[in-house]
Amino acid sequence: MFELLGIPPQALFGQVLLGLINGSFYAILSLGLAVIFGLLNIINFSHGAQYMMGAFVAWMCLNYLGINYWAALLLAPLIVGATGVVIERLLLKRIAHVDHLYGLLLTFGLALIIQGLFRNSYGSSGLPYQIPAELRGGINLGFMFLPWYRGWVVVASLVVCLSTWFLIEKTKLGAYLRAATENPTLTQAFGINVPLLVTLTYGFGVALAGFAGVLAAPIYSVNPNMGADLIIVVFAVVVIGGMGSILGAIVTGFSLGLIEGLTKVFYPEGSATVIFIIMVLVLLVRPAGLFGRAA
Repeated sequence: MFELLGIPPQALFGQVLLGLINGSFYAILSLGLAVIFGLLNIINFSHGAQYMMGAFVAWMCLNYLGINYWAALLLAPLIVGATGVVIERLLLKRIAHVDHLYGLLLTFGLALIIQGLFRNSYGSSGLPYQIPAELRGGINLGFMFLPWYRGWVVVASLVVCLSTWFLIEKTKLGAYLRAATENPTLTQAFGINVPLLVTLTYGFGVALAGFAGVLAAPIYSVNPNMGADLIIVVFAVVVIGGMGSILGAIVTGFSLGLIEGLTKVFYPEGSATVIFIIMVLVLLVRPAGLFGRAA
């Protein structure tokens, strides 16, 4: 069996797969952040907590109600998205016309409250969530073993990300959303309910985080800190791709996941910082991000 720079193919492709898995979560979460910031100008620092909520809702559906993974995959994003609608209507709506910093501070406080509530109720050791029976096991490709569930996560993430991009960039609803962002007064004059669009957009961005949480539940232990550990990296991904760029969030999320995975093979010591090094370099060369538009 060949080796690349002294690295066995099983180790190399295993890390590529791991990078794709991480990239899938980076892409979905940064996509949700990009939707919310790009269309609403809200820096949603509670996104990691809402991702964690998605995992917990799936766990509670299974253990309290007997609702399986597939139903939870649809139900949990709706529930988490509904909490986002409530947050937007009761809290974020009140600070819609002030500086972005207030939205960041408000959502940061919400993240701490949500994490604290779940930590007090379930502890911080982590709860197991089984892979659905249909996706257990895997296939031996010769150069690596591909678990079915991890392959499913990558495919599901791609489908959701590309569908979201198509919805926002290529449909009439997406055109309404962009118009409401650029000129809400004129858009409302045409009979479009701009406040409702804003609320539903925030709920949709939050629902994406909940969807990612359900996908993550069988891979990682379900615990209140899972979002806090991930959100800083996701913000770096958003900055690199360009704040508010839908395509940038998707491409950068998957790309940086792969780069992180390959770094673990060739230079493990740098795997924890490589994304932040790239962020610094991008900000020095192109402050608006790779896909962002300069102000």
